Amino acid sequence: MKSRLYAGIILGPVMALTAAGWCAGMSQEAGDAARTALNRGQADDALRLLDTALQENASDAEALNLRCRMLFAEQRWDEAIGACERSVQIAPGSSSYHMWLGRAYGEKADRVSFVTAYKMAKRIRAEFEAAATLDPHNGDALSDLGQYYVEAPAFLGGGENKAEALAAQLDGFAPERSHELRARIFEQKKDYVGAEKEFRAKISAASHASGNAAQAWMDLGSFYRRRARWDEMLAALQSGAVAASADHGSALADGASTLTKASREPELASAWMQQYLGGNALSEEAPAFVVHTELGNLYKRQGDQQRAEHEYAAARALASGFAPAQQAKTNTGR
Repeated sequence: MKSRLYAGIILGPVMALTAAGWCAGMSQEAGDAARTALNRGQADDALRLLDTALQENASDAEALNLRCRMLFAEQRWDEAIGACERSVQIAPGSSSYHMWLGRAYGEKADRVSFVTAYKMAKRIRAEFEAAATLDPHNGDALSDLGQYYVEAPAFLGGGENKAEALAAQLDGFAPERSHELRARIFEQKKDYVGAEKEFRAKISAASHASGNAAQAWMDLGSFYRRRARWDEMLAALQSGAVAASADHGSALADGASTLTKASREPELASAWMQQYLGGNALSEEAPAFVVHTELGNLYKRQGDQQRAEHEYAAARALASGFAPAQQAKTNTGR
């Protein structure tokens, strides 16, 4: 589920530690179980597994990073930062760990005063630049840094020229990402024709690379929402849903989120969220407890308190630390 600056960044797979680092940490079985719980949105189970691993070895960088990611998904920014900072201290050579720390800083900065956010901006940029330097082929890290360069003012290290240089770097191994980054550059410059062209180029690149352009269609739909081009938004999102029909993956949840933000087609939005939650492609990109909560919010707006509370309860069962689901419980009076 993409929202605002840093949750808008496309989340990617974990980059593994070296074999030596792995052996010093969690067992393969424990690591796989934690990742499975993370992808299924089973936050309480994932944190329980990771806490056990950290009790056995408090310096397990991989467990700390996975803990950071789970807390990040639960929007527990301060705790996520603490875990990510510790993982970077232990394994400073990991591009992925620096990237996740930058993301956690970014979400925190999005929710504090301007003065505090200003102070944090340098740390955000430093972590993303470290991630991109440590692994120049970490597409997630380059995309994150590029998004920072697009949105940050020059006095905080931003700049469209810097972002374009990263897009050129992405051209060589991740064309989908390069097209999206260029679309963001054009959109920032209010060149909406250029932005649309790049979003459509991303669809072509995704179709060529993997045969599934579901997320690229959803990104185009989100662009149309920002431009209030409602009919084109719906058409793009429906194309994305067709592309996602094979696996009912996270693109469906993203499309539903766009419809909800646009206050359009609530029945279609709820159907897509249900399809995602009932499918076999749950992922960290759209945590199940977040989708349950959004679905509950949709039902609540429609006046269906019983179905809303059912979804909130499902979210709380997965992630007792997810504040929006707990607050929804209070608001429904149960």
